[in-house]
Amino acid sequence: MSAGGRLVADDGRLLRDVRRTAAAHPGYDRLAHLLCDLGDIAVAVPVLLVALVLAARLGHRAGLPRWWVPPGAAALAMCLLPVLVGAVKSGVDRPAPGRVHADPNYGYFPSGHTATSSMAFGLAALVLLPFVRRTAVRALLAAGTVLLALLVGVALVWCDFHWPLDVLASWCLAVALLSAAAAARLVPGAAGRGGGSDEQANGDADGDGTGGDGTGGDTTEDGARAGHDGV
Repeated sequence: MSAGGRLVADDGRLLRDVRRTAAAHPGYDRLAHLLCDLGDIAVAVPVLLVALVLAARLGHRAGLPRWWVPPGAAALAMCLLPVLVGAVKSGVDRPAPGRVHADPNYGYFPSGHTATSSMAFGLAALVLLPFVRRTAVRALLAAGTVLLALLVGVALVWCDFHWPLDVLASWCLAVALLSAAAAARLVPGAAGRGGGSDEQANGDADGDGTGGDGTGGDTTEDGARAGHDGV
């Protein structure tokens, strides 16, 4: 990335194409800058924190033995992000594109804003999706999260804050960390059989009181049989 090559040359051509498009459509600049701000830690992290607290509360209320595992894994993944991004930035030490004041002690590969927004909003959706009952709403939430992550990355290139490959690398890193965080739901007791929803919890509560393996149904049946024998 810092020494040049075919990949870097293609990256430069793509950036120039985006610059020409942005120059021809200045009306999108304000929206693009607003999207870039979504990658700021002060914006993205509070959204994730709210989602983690809500997911923990819903999981606990659903009676999941290890309700804390998915939110905990998501928090850990988010904490690992700046460590990984910082290490790669220091190792690659890629210069900034045109509009950014270059810092000799700071690399621009991968994009921190892209990684932060993709991870924060992605993890928020990941921990909340199991508690969304309607399939259409789940699909809308998932698609909206992916679209938002893509838009933030594109906006960073549009505003000339990052090279396209900076953004692409952050998306790849986010996918890897999100996949690892999603694997936490495979831990026994971390997720309900039906996705950990309140509906599943209510069904389990009903089963404990009557019928099935509970004692309520057996007691009623024994009582009815005893009454019949007495008559």
